[in-house]
Amino acid sequence: MSLPTLLKVQKLQAALHAKAKGSPGYRFYALYDKVYRADVLTEAYEQCRQNGGAAGIDGQRFEDIEAYGVEKWLGELAQELREKSYRPQAVRRVYIPKPNGKQRPLGIPTVRDRVAQTAAVLVLEPIFEADLQPEQYAYRANRNALEAVGKVHSLVNTGHAEVVDADLSGYFDSIPHAELMKSVARRVSDRHMLHLIKMWLEAPVEEIDERGNRHRTTRNKDERRGIPQGAPISPLLSNLYMRRFVLGWKVLGHEQRLRAYIVNYADDFVICCRGTARQAMAAMRQMMRGLRLTVNEEKTRQCSVWDEAIDFLGYTIGRCYSPKTGKVYIGTKPSKQKIARLCREISELTEPRWLLIDTEELVARINRKLRGWSNYFCLGAVSKAYRAVDRHAAGRLRRWLRKKHKVRGRGAARYPDEYLYEQLNLIRLTGRTRDFSWAKA
Repeated sequence: MSLPTLLKVQKLQAALHAKAKGSPGYRFYALYDKVYRADVLTEAYEQCRQNGGAAGIDGQRFEDIEAYGVEKWLGELAQELREKSYRPQAVRRVYIPKPNGKQRPLGIPTVRDRVAQTAAVLVLEPIFEADLQPEQYAYRANRNALEAVGKVHSLVNTGHAEVVDADLSGYFDSIPHAELMKSVARRVSDRHMLHLIKMWLEAPVEEIDERGNRHRTTRNKDERRGIPQGAPISPLLSNLYMRRFVLGWKVLGHEQRLRAYIVNYADDFVICCRGTARQAMAAMRQMMRGLRLTVNEEKTRQCSVWDEAIDFLGYTIGRCYSPKTGKVYIGTKPSKQKIARLCREISELTEPRWLLIDTEELVARINRKLRGWSNYFCLGAVSKAYRAVDRHAAGRLRRWLRKKHKVRGRGAARYPDEYLYEQLNLIRLTGRTRDFSWAKA
């Protein structure tokens, strides 16, 4: 009886991880053939299907593949990989708005390329996971952003209150290919696997302008730098290159000499110090020059969190006052920007253009927003933020109900809190969790 596909892949990953963990200097020479294994490609397809996402430049969607036949489609992809005739298509460039009003470029590979990349990640990730540093929290199993926030909170509350709040300019677009491939080749000697990764790094980017004209660029190949944000393999490669900085910080003795500790999540990081932030800033700048990365001087600063709060991964860490005793302490709470952004999103959900939908559906949409937001913003002193969000959500829902049913006045008498929370089942954040005065470390 054959093992289920996922279990087969998990056994392969466990074997690769065990070998990498047990032999830190070992280079894997036979990996490419595992990428086009039927079970690996099937698992890769399922993961991509669950993640969804838009079509690439070829317009092919998962529905099209399923109409064609998934098994047949995967077989053809496996044959291309096996015969080494596979070539990635161009990446479709789209832009998503950032909170500061600017736009972030996002690369969308075709479904075919996403599946191939995910298959490669299934093979490579357990190898490189053995080498990633404990200070790196992004894109890793059993690690998350909340743990990174908790670690910073723990450090500043144990005397490392001087912080280098760092920002890199276009990290993903700046990663140099030659140095990145050296990081990959330190563990992988399989030339076919290395060639596959290089092809993805050098894939052209296609953009459609306002008139519908297509423009294709080969910037990554020409400048030999950059990895596309949005590609399945990008998180692994970005972690792998950031490992150079995190590991180098310790190997060069900066951590011990300066008592300065890095906490990293993707391209965000802070360095928590004991009175040595100035020296840590200088050392960080020098290392980034060696890594051919650019420090954003406008956003990078050194400060004491007793005097200036820092924002890290959506949380504000800085001076707080106990509402009961008035005592000053270093606390963690949701940032004002994230509270304001959630309130804007709730306002958009309750605009007049949504008056025709059912009340139950609107409340369900608001609740999904509230539940997702509070699941992440659950560390530290959350009560004040929760109260502000509750007031806004109740006010906006009450206003929407008043307009929908043409009720005059403010609607407080017709739609009191008891009606919103008990009959319509609007989530009340202040009733979901306690007010944590200390973040979980």
